[in-house]
Amino acid sequence: MSKNDKISEQAGNLPVGAALSWGLVEPPKRGPKRELSIPLIVETAVSIADKEGLSAVSMNRVASALGFTAMSLYRYIPSKSDLLLLMQDAVSGIPIPPEKKDGDWRESMREYVSATIQVFRDHPWFGDLPISGIPVMPNNLRVIDWALRPMRDFPLNDYEKMSIVLLLSSYARSSGLIQRDMDLAIQAGARPGEFSGLDYTAALKGLIKPDQFPNLYPVVMSGAYTGENEEENTVGNDFDFGLERILDGIAYYFDSRRK
Repeated sequence: MSKNDKISEQAGNLPVGAALSWGLVEPPKRGPKRELSIPLIVETAVSIADKEGLSAVSMNRVASALGFTAMSLYRYIPSKSDLLLLMQDAVSGIPIPPEKKDGDWRESMREYVSATIQVFRDHPWFGDLPISGIPVMPNNLRVIDWALRPMRDFPLNDYEKMSIVLLLSSYARSSGLIQRDMDLAIQAGARPGEFSGLDYTAALKGLIKPDQFPNLYPVVMSGAYTGENEEENTVGNDFDFGLERILDGIAYYFDSRRK
């Protein structure tokens, strides 16, 4: 089998963007003075999205920012959907901490979730990318490999391990989107009290009646709903609390599988 045949076989039905990211597609031999490159195009697109959002990214806009025509970009990246895949993979290239000898599996999972949340905050457009299937890009898969690492020696089958990764990833995504929206609201001039609801405490206490909201009423009256008395909060950060309960559930499941 020739080298080209092997490359073609490896590429299989992968999207072109994925094949490009894996180096399975040779870069064009003809182009505008070879001044363009896939990394440069992707870097420029990410910069535009970071500043103006995903809707601002188009082949024309990226080409214009680089001083070329859109046709020049198409020689390197054949479609916008492939560009989006490459952008996603680029910002997923986060530092992965080295494995610690006798490391705590809970801490490793915390690190994974925290790093994933930070991607949504650093690149607000990341959460606007459509989910079109399982991750197949190299940086995405390195992150998944990291998430699997603390479960290497656990008495779980591969389906169980991947389900736990999906659980953690789903929590990181939902938390990341909420924290992203909080960041954007504050940047747009919203007061922290608007987001927490603290600014609306008095109004809600007057509107929420026990006959209409029998379960919510005591929570609002205590101030817990809007964070009125944070000094009495024994839970701490809502996101950390939720993650710890997920980890408790995983620990319980691990223990039940060991028996």
